[in-house]
Amino acid sequence: MVEPALAPRNAFHGVVAVWAASLIVAVVLGLVLPEGDRVTGLLIAFGGVILLAFAVQLGYGRAQGFIVRVAGSVAGALIVMGLVSAAFGLSALAAAL
Repeated sequence: MVEPALAPRNAFHGVVAVWAASLIVAVVLGLVLPEGDRVTGLLIAFGGVILLAFAVQLGYGRAQGFIVRVAGSVAGALIVMGLVSAAFGLSALAAAL
């Protein structure tokens, strides 16, 4: 007979950690890179965030809900990085006016 895990770790913390990492990376790249290279840098960073999402969720060692957790991590990171990118784009547009 298989005994269930008594207190499995909350996998939502891993999802939020990926979102936080994507926010930090997007802001740092937005500040460091020149305007012409921001999109390329953010695309490469998003690829790294996808790998990070897989690594974090594999680290939990739970198969149940793996796809949902990775999808939530990646979708949230995409939204976060998109909002940061839009904010930098609007600031560049306002500076040009």
